[in-house]
Amino acid sequence: MSTLRYGYGTNGFANHRLSDALTVIADLGYTGVALTLDHDHLDPYAPGLARQVTETADRLRDLGLGVVIETGARYLLDPWRKHAPTLLHDDRKLRLDFLRRAVAIGADLGAEAVSFWAGVRPGDVDERTAWRRLVDGCAEVTEAATDAGVPLGFEPEPGMEVEDIAGWRRLYADLGEPEMFGLTLDIGHCRCLEELSVPDCVTAVAEHLVNVQIDDMRRGVHEHLELGTGEIDFPPVLRALIDGGYGGLVAVELPRHSHAAPTVARESLAFLLAAEEEGR
Repeated sequence: MSTLRYGYGTNGFANHRLSDALTVIADLGYTGVALTLDHDHLDPYAPGLARQVTETADRLRDLGLGVVIETGARYLLDPWRKHAPTLLHDDRKLRLDFLRRAVAIGADLGAEAVSFWAGVRPGDVDERTAWRRLVDGCAEVTEAATDAGVPLGFEPEPGMEVEDIAGWRRLYADLGEPEMFGLTLDIGHCRCLEELSVPDCVTAVAEHLVNVQIDDMRRGVHEHLELGTGEIDFPPVLRALIDGGYGGLVAVELPRHSHAAPTVARESLAFLLAAEEEGR
């Protein structure tokens, strides 16, 4: 029996209706889902959103799935610019509105966390301005999350303004170490960027973890790979999560594998269960 709670990301089911994706994920044996708000999967700007949120909450409950909200949709806010605007852009108000919507949806779904990231600093924005905008924006989102009772998981992302654990710690400190401002850790990013081994990286931040994304990766290459095809030794990583007392979702994040979603999701869960057993 698994000690960890495994989920799968809906960004890896982009060709499925959301209701169908949730059914497949649950039928495969996952206990949670990382739900990316997007055009086809619970669009936060769609007419009739309240009804859709209620239906999704009912579906999650009926399937016994926990949920975290992911906010990394590529062209949801701007059809011309991927991931834009971010909290660093001049027109960042649209991103702030989106994140507040994500928190509200998360509260209605009973989400365990709402995950987000900094974004890439625009070329015409200096470092000092970008950091001030990031801190101010995160403070606004944290206030909304605190009021809603939904933890935030801020994700360091390679190439972004905050790309590693050190950057997250700096941001956390500048925000005054708020209780609701936690950490989303992508296991692959540990392999890609951090100086620590991946298990040591997990251990170092265990007290702050509210959301874990899992995929394989090679050092220095930011490419989400199927589990077991990169360089990560998963049994000690999963052992570190267990030893650290992590109780949230460990969600497979393979956004480029929607073409074979059910197969990849099935194989991923089997891999994780075997790796967890090996690490005992």
